[in-house]
Amino acid sequence: MDEVVVEVEKRKREWEDAYEKTIEHITAIQECGKSRRGEEKVSLQRLNGLAQDGLSLLNSLQFSLDLLAPQLPSDHHVQSTRSLLETWKNQYQSLRVHLRSANLQAKDNMRKAAQQERVLLLGGGTESTELRRKRQANSGVTSDAESITESLRRSRQLMVQEVERSTNTLVAFDESTGVLKKAESEYKGHRSLFSRTRNLLSTMQRQDVIDRVILIIGFSLFACAVLYVVSKRIGILRLQQMATAAIKARLAGKAANADGTPLVHQFDGGNTVPNVNIPIQQRLHDEL
Repeated sequence: MDEVVVEVEKRKREWEDAYEKTIEHITAIQECGKSRRGEEKVSLQRLNGLAQDGLSLLNSLQFSLDLLAPQLPSDHHVQSTRSLLETWKNQYQSLRVHLRSANLQAKDNMRKAAQQERVLLLGGGTESTELRRKRQANSGVTSDAESITESLRRSRQLMVQEVERSTNTLVAFDESTGVLKKAESEYKGHRSLFSRTRNLLSTMQRQDVIDRVILIIGFSLFACAVLYVVSKRIGILRLQQMATAAIKARLAGKAANADGTPLVHQFDGGNTVPNVNIPIQQRLHDEL
């Protein structure tokens, strides 16, 4: 079972016990003043202190349940706890109303008892004498009991406040522990994701280096091929020019030797073009 559910059940049991005890104290307050005036006065103060302590405990239980309700594991538990909390609030208000009514009833009973005691004191006799002696003997005890009861009530109230503060602190610690556990689980999931991302980044870096090397090698080969082609083309053109010049010079020398005169003297200075039998040049083939 979930820890929050266990705490809620514990608060329910504490509420039932405190509620029953507070009802008993309120009933006892309502019955005060019906027998002995001095004794009932001390009892009334003590019972009022106990009833106030019970109401304080019930109020602290309401506050604790209000803090635990949002932490329940399911919506059904949350809704049922909310409805129970509303019921507790109504019961708490009803107890306060009953406490006021019981105090009024106790005061009325004490007033009636005082009137009866006054009648007995003024009437004389052994019963009135015994009442005077008891009142004188109990006057000091009554004051001491009142001071002790008041100090105990204050001490109890302080203890209840400390318990409530400690409970709230424990609840806050539980919430912090839950948040830290969630953060730890999320961190573990992110750590595996980070490791996979790191591996992918290293793989991409290696692939980037390989791609750069391939590009550099390919560009170098392409540049070498271009340089080779250009150098070959330039060498062939020069060879063609040299071959053409040599053939022309050879043909011109043969024609001059056949006529006996240089080729220049065969021209008559007119507009006619000399007929020179020069064979048609053969086509040169590109080696590339």
